[in-house]
Amino acid sequence: MELFVYTDESGVFDKIHNHIYVFGGIILLGKEEKDATSRKYSNAESSIRKKCRYNKSDELKACLISNSEKGKLFRSLNQCIKFGVVINQKCVLDRIFEGKKDKQRYLDYAYKIGLKRCLENLIRQNIISHDKVDQLHVFVDEHTTATNGRYELREGLEQEFKNGTYNMEYDRSFPPVFSNLKGVDLHFCNSKNVPLIRAADIIANKIYFEAINEKDKNIHNKVYLTYLPK
Repeated sequence: MELFVYTDESGVFDKIHNHIYVFGGIILLGKEEKDATSRKYSNAESSIRKKCRYNKSDELKACLISNSEKGKLFRSLNQCIKFGVVINQKCVLDRIFEGKKDKQRYLDYAYKIGLKRCLENLIRQNIISHDKVDQLHVFVDEHTTATNGRYELREGLEQEFKNGTYNMEYDRSFPPVFSNLKGVDLHFCNSKNVPLIRAADIIANKIYFEAINEKDKNIHNKVYLTYLPK
């Protein structure tokens, strides 16, 4: 079985001026579901373009469209598995913000832990099986990670999902999430060209505004949420 993951982020990772930072995304079970969801989402966008007279070339990102339009696009994903990570920046150690590499390492950690917890949830619910998933395809918006940090993110995802990890502090090994995973493909995409990255943008935006308004409990039945730091 192949899994397809599309993600984007919302907010600014800067604890002096910002409180919340969010990753949001969608998980699709197999190529058929991925293709069908992409078509459905593109059709929802086309409907909004016609009704609201956006140009065909206009990218319907959350920062440009109305709340009602965002709501329509979010509802078009009702049948899909959605997940998110909510980072309370006030509780993140100050030293994390001292350099770009430290910030990127923390964001990579937050991303892979949020994805891991969602996938483990799906395994517990028998929606997927740990020994049946053989390929994981991860798509992120190309501006999410700096070029020189892309290798580290790919390596981190492979450790969590394919190889397993070792915690030196607790002298403990953790098995991989998927016992028969052949590989992790990580793709950095231009959202203008990939409808499901735009869908992830809408999901991340929804989580962000619910979180900053302290209403994120309202979407727990629609999105698997992970809160960091613990």
